[in-house]
Amino acid sequence: MNLFGAIEAGGTKFVCGVGTGPEDLETVQFPTTSPQATIQAAIDFFRARAGVSLRAVGIASFGPIDLHPESPTFGYITSTPKEGWRNFDIAGAVRKALEVPVGFDTDVNGAALGEARWGAAQSLSDFLYLTVGTGIGGGAMVHGRILHGLTHPEMGHIRVPHDLSRDPYPGGCPYHVDCLEGLASGPAMEARWGVPGRDLPMSHRAWTLEACYLALGLANWVCTLSPQRILLGGGVMQQTQLFPMIREDLARILNGYIQAPEITEQGESFVAPPQLGSRAGVLGALALARTAAGVTS
Repeated sequence: MNLFGAIEAGGTKFVCGVGTGPEDLETVQFPTTSPQATIQAAIDFFRARAGVSLRAVGIASFGPIDLHPESPTFGYITSTPKEGWRNFDIAGAVRKALEVPVGFDTDVNGAALGEARWGAAQSLSDFLYLTVGTGIGGGAMVHGRILHGLTHPEMGHIRVPHDLSRDPYPGGCPYHVDCLEGLASGPAMEARWGVPGRDLPMSHRAWTLEACYLALGLANWVCTLSPQRILLGGGVMQQTQLFPMIREDLARILNGYIQAPEITEQGESFVAPPQLGSRAGVLGALALARTAAGVTS
């Protein structure tokens, strides 16, 4: 059987998989350490599980990354704050070791592709996938194609209103301080409240503030990208009480300006969790591998 390899390359952990789709995908995960040790662990997994049957590998990577094939640093992780990984040729390292085609995109674009092919966005041409965890990132599908541009969207680094009288925490982004990621990521929550978000009770005011920041971000994308659905994944969104709070805040912020029944009458399906759950990223990487191998069905 021709098999495809998938790497969901995260700043905290790598998830690697081998298979053809959700039904037969075999996965393993391990911590993200040095580039050399982490990539070698992935290569060893693929060789042990697939060997000569491996047709291609897809990589859905944390970033920023270079997605332009004509660029001398195509396939690189570029200006990441992740120690040791800046300017690392992740796609090239995998291609050289396994001698197969490699598909390459951001981790959130990969998750969006996974949801589009096998998950909660199968019937949609325009939607947004946002992950809220160690960082905040988003992937958008517009007219059936993943959105790329000068680089790739960095949705976690948009600016949202920051009321210092309500929230005196200055923000934790090393580049922009109080961008959305700097205010609403998992590490920002822990820095603000002194404990990880998962350790805070559901009634804690942290969740009211978190929902407000995320709704402010969503309002920007509703008005600019006009998605048919917004999927919210990542570790922070395991706190499912956030979903109704975000929907309520989003409706308040939009204030009736966007007149679409998907928002005004079907809010639960408009802002929703990903159907593939924690497998969205690695399945998106599998979709990238299939495309790299020329498989379209």
